[in-house]
Amino acid sequence: MPELSWANVVNWLINHGIPILIIVVVGAILWFALSRFLPRFVRRAVGQTKYKESKEGLEKRTNTLLAIFKGMARVLIVIVVIIMVLDEVGVPIAPVLAGFGIAGVAIGFGAQYLIRDLIAGIFIILENQYRVGDVVRVADIGGLVEYITLRKTVLRDLDGIVHHVPNGEIKTASNFTRHFSRVNLNVSVGYGTDLDHAIGVINRVGKELADDKDWRQKIISPPKVERVDSLGDSGIEIKILGDVKPIQQWAVMGELRLRLKKAFDAEGIEIPWPHTKVYFGNPLPDFPKKKD
Repeated sequence: MPELSWANVVNWLINHGIPILIIVVVGAILWFALSRFLPRFVRRAVGQTKYKESKEGLEKRTNTLLAIFKGMARVLIVIVVIIMVLDEVGVPIAPVLAGFGIAGVAIGFGAQYLIRDLIAGIFIILENQYRVGDVVRVADIGGLVEYITLRKTVLRDLDGIVHHVPNGEIKTASNFTRHFSRVNLNVSVGYGTDLDHAIGVINRVGKELADDKDWRQKIISPPKVERVDSLGDSGIEIKILGDVKPIQQWAVMGELRLRLKKAFDAEGIEIPWPHTKVYFGNPLPDFPKKKD
């Protein structure tokens, strides 16, 4: 073992310290360059995709891809820097890499689920099934996508609970906010209601909502009556449909319900509730007979 002296320390710093410093600085510069130029490259690539996306959709996909690419680049740069530093200080790299290879084969037999998650994550990203900021249902869990990696998807539900879902567990992914969202609402009115009048009031309220300066930017097509959906036990169900900007359907439906309640009260339109009529031996009312 060489004698520890100031001259030896200075000599080691000159021969090895400076190269190590250069390796670390080059790694930092490479990371800085990737952080600066990667967003431009990703935005340009996303903008040239063949799928038609809104501005908000392109921004979501860009942010999702940037988070994944930056994570992968960070890990790769750190690994390369560590290997080069070890080589510089005289640690044999070949046996280390061979050991990693043997360990990788051994671990591979027990890492089938991890490989499955990674492959599923690659297809989720390539097929653009959902992005950070989308509201989705995966593996029977619904929520806002907060983070995506090749291994897992992180969701936050309405209760604020964060769910970590391995990508390999996702068999079906339902995206509630892709391209556009839809108001899909049923309103019940009493059997004594004039349906033409009720339909006119509903369409008028939907049009007023779409023309409102505070809501027009969220609505693509005004909510309006699609059909009489069913004859229920207590009332007549009327189906209302309309297209809105992604993730705005719940806010628009809430405001529409509020305005419909006020309009129905003003117009004297009954919103029924479950009830039962009971006869205690009283004669049934006479129903009009069909004329021959």
